[in-house]
Parts: sequence; structure tokens; C-alpha cells
Amino acid sequence: MSHLPIAHQNIPKQGLIGVGLRHAHFHDALNETSLIDFVEVHAENFFARGSLANELLNQVMQKYPVSLHSTSMGLGSAAGINTRYLQKLMTLTNDINPVLISDHACFTWSQWNNHNVHAGDLLPLEFSEAGLRVLAENTDRVQQQLGRPVLIENLSSYLEAGPSEMSETEFLSELVNRTQCGLLVDLNNILVNARNRHMEDPVCFARQWINDIPAQSVGEFHLAGYTPAGQGEMIIDDHSQPVSEECWSLFEYALSVCGPVPSLIEWDNNLPDWQTLVHQAENARKIMHRIALSDSVSTAEVFHQQEETTSDAA
Repeated sequence: MSHLPIAHQNIPKQGLIGVGLRHAHFHDALNETSLIDFVEVHAENFFARGSLANELLNQVMQKYPVSLHSTSMGLGSAAGINTRYLQKLMTLTNDINPVLISDHACFTWSQWNNHNVHAGDLLPLEFSEAGLRVLAENTDRVQQQLGRPVLIENLSSYLEAGPSEMSETEFLSELVNRTQCGLLVDLNNILVNARNRHMEDPVCFARQWINDIPAQSVGEFHLAGYTPAGQGEMIIDDHSQPVSEECWSLFEYALSVCGPVPSLIEWDNNLPDWQTLVHQAENARKIMHRIALSDSVSTAEVFHQQEETTSDAA
């Protein structure tokens, strides 16, 4: 499989903090002063060139860097990537030059009566060599055509796609190895999956998940909340609540392992006012700064210890 001219190490790692920008917040995002480093939009909403939505996006781009998050590419689809879809994504990418491009490790497209059919949802993949081969080939095709790396997001899934030959982290790690893509680690998705699978300690499971992926491949974190489920009910990753305390805790740990990669607050349903969303982003920034300061202090302590050891030896 071919290698990209731009490796995943070139994904911005300046510790940017962003929010998912939905249409209800466009006015406030454009007119209020906010310490937001970038915004993320869903690519499919801006495929129509010359539309009102695209005019608004152009205004947003004058104020914020924009990240494109795709939800319909279907990179794990054995039917392949829809050519018309990919052409529209390429056009939009060339028009706005986003700081990041991402999609999910899932399938959405299939063949029905010789026609491409979209599932209307993000469906889970088998963690198998066959599933990995399809995902890697499609990811490589997209990256080659876009001329840049794509971040692949771990999925929140509500059913098992089939027998697995490897763990999710092994699957994603090998995808990185084969395609030089980056990873978008959705921390809330890890926790939701752990709870729905009745893990004894979801946070401990999630921390181990973070440990098991190549830290240098992580290009972004997503943080979100979810509606609490009743007894015996499945948790849905609906992005309808503030970031959960578990997710904040996992964010701290993930930063300590992977460093200050771009991090984004997702809130898609039951939308709050703009300032509430901004406040969530400010909390993420405080945590990132605290972890960065702690790492700096630890590095300084090691340096001073080495100096003292050298001095004693002399």
C-alpha cells in the first residue's frame, strides 16, 4: 500500500481546543468573542456550492480554522467509497483547506439490486483481517485523492458485527501502520461501549484502551456527554449533555499519555446556548494546561536529578 507524502506526524499538535459548530450557533459564533481555537462542521452539510450554508461557512472561516468531520464516507464498506461523494468531499476540501479531516471506522454503503445504498447510520465492522483490508484500502484511496491524512474515529456500537480476530485497538493500530492515517479518539465512545458491555470498571477499561494505541498517531480527541439510561437499558451516544465527569477524567489521562493534541467538545442534541458550549471548551483548556504544566514540572525534576547525579559522580 502506498505511503502519503504527508505523514500523520504533520497533524497539528499545538493543543488546540474546539467545539462542534451546529447551525443554531452560527450567529453567536460569528458575533460573540470566544476563546475557541477551531470549529468542526459536518462535511455533508456543505456539499452544495453557492448555498446559504456555504456562505455562512465562509464567514465562519474568517474567524475560526475549520475541521471537516464526515459522517457518510463509509470507509469500511466493502462496496467501496461512493465516487460522487468523494468528489464532493474533495471539492469542499480544496475550497476551505480544513485544519483536520476525519471520519469513522464503520461501514455505511452496500450494493442492492446493482445500486449503491446508504444505511443511514454508522454500522460497526468486524475486527478481522478481511474488515481491516477493506478499511485500509478505502482509507488509502481517500488520503491519496485528498493528498493529506485523514483521522479515523473509533465508533460507539450497539451490536457485535461478528466474530473478532483482534481487539479494537489492535485493529486501529494496524490501520495506522498500513495507511499512515491518524486516529481521532472519541473518549465518550470508549466509555459508552464499556458501559453497554457491562465492564466492571469502565474508566479502567478506557485507560487501558488508550495505552494500547500508538500515542503518536492520535491527532484529535472528542469529548461529549450522553443521556443517562434506565436500569437494563442501553446507553446511546447522543451528545445531548455536558461532558461527563468520567469523560473529563479520561481526558486528563489521555493527555498525559498522548500529549496536547487538538481536542473538541461535541454537543449535537438538546443544544445549549453558545456560552455554555464555550464554557465546556474553556474547561478542556484548563485541564490541558494543567497536564502540560505537570509534565513540564516532572521533566524539570528528572533533569535536576540527573544534574545532581552527575555532580556527585564528579
